[in-house]
Amino acid sequence: MDFNNAVRYHYDKFPPSKLDYSRVMKSLLKATDSLARYDQMLKNIHNSEILLAPLRNQEAVMSSRMEGTISTMDEILKFEADSENDSEEAKNVRSEIYETILYQRALLNAQKAMIDEYPLSQHLVKSIHQQLLSFGRGTQKSPGQYKTEQNYLVDKIKQKVLFIPVSPEKLNDGLEKLFDYINNSSDPILIKTALIHLEFEALHPFQDGNGRIGRMLITLLLWSSGTISVPYFYISGYLEENKDEYINTMRNVSENNDWEKWCDFLFNAIEKQAIRNLEIAENIKNLYEEMIYIFSESLSSKWSVNALDYIFTNPIFRNNRFTSRSGIPAPTAARFTRILLEKGLIRTIEESSGRRPALYAFEPLLKLVRV
Repeated sequence: MDFNNAVRYHYDKFPPSKLDYSRVMKSLLKATDSLARYDQMLKNIHNSEILLAPLRNQEAVMSSRMEGTISTMDEILKFEADSENDSEEAKNVRSEIYETILYQRALLNAQKAMIDEYPLSQHLVKSIHQQLLSFGRGTQKSPGQYKTEQNYLVDKIKQKVLFIPVSPEKLNDGLEKLFDYINNSSDPILIKTALIHLEFEALHPFQDGNGRIGRMLITLLLWSSGTISVPYFYISGYLEENKDEYINTMRNVSENNDWEKWCDFLFNAIEKQAIRNLEIAENIKNLYEEMIYIFSESLSSKWSVNALDYIFTNPIFRNNRFTSRSGIPAPTAARFTRILLEKGLIRTIEESSGRRPALYAFEPLLKLVRV
């Protein structure tokens, strides 16, 4: 392994003693404005869990992809359509798919814990990590436990060490400083979010999974601070597209103490991702409103909105799940399936075979959220 040009952790430099706000004010204001417009749209969506759940799936796919875990939105949704018994289903799918599912569930459970007034603490972060690495390759990487050996950020293709995080014996001190800053700093929330994400990645406290948890922290911090009213802001799409700049700008903090350049990069990422998320969310909202009318006309039933809500929440689904879990009387649900197929509103992915029901997809929504 080549250690030439490897950058070492910035001991005793966090939090920075001062920031030159003149260098970051323009991007900070743009990010703040874009986030506010995105959040206003969130506040105007009454059924946000139905409409914005696809964004959580999208984030799980993109954040996992940054760590080399390749799965698709369709694979994730098909798994969920079949996941009657997780432990059994997990045996029958690629480990990458289940690892992506675990990202989605770990983030959701962290949000639920914080709703129940658990603080954003080391204990919560270790719990997230334990769930994130509970299956597949991660089970050999000490789930829920901090590192005891030095770890590295490596360019695997070039076999070069890019970054040497904090040493294990200094990790506890670093984490105490980080969580003291999280809980007690009065810095503006976007400044805090930028510095906390950078510091967590630089500490790299776990053997594996640091990048995914660090990106979860961005969503959790923005939401828990009230900057966004519901926990639906995801940034991995932009970071994946600009991965080299993302890594190099973080390394530049440790190498040159340039926190401002890092903040400017992350604020720009937040601005661009907020604009993109707003567009996707508005497209989903508009599709839903269009489909309320179409489903009502096509199904001619008081149950038409129930059908629409189920299919929006489960855009890939087995027919037996739809008839048993949509809240619609089974004979009516079965009739709905036939009508929706005839009208071309859903398509068949797998025909029924023996005792295995047919698998359907709601393509209009999938087209909006595939990555």
